[in-house]
Amino acid sequence: MPVIIFEGPRLTREQKEQLVNEFASAAARVTNLSPEKFITLIKENSPEDVGVGTKLLAETQK
Repeated sequence: MPVIIFEGPRLTREQKEQLVNEFASAAARVTNLSPEKFITLIKENSPEDVGVGTKLLAETQK
């Protein structure tokens, strides 16, 4: 089964549902596989867990 991995900010449940639906639908169109064949993993990262250059993302967002 193909795996789609998304790493990004924290999302609401509704955003996650939309993301999973749209990713699987788009991948299915491109590959001619059924959307049910895809596994989507959502990895959420808080700004305190992300570094940009020499600073935490949380610091650059202030």
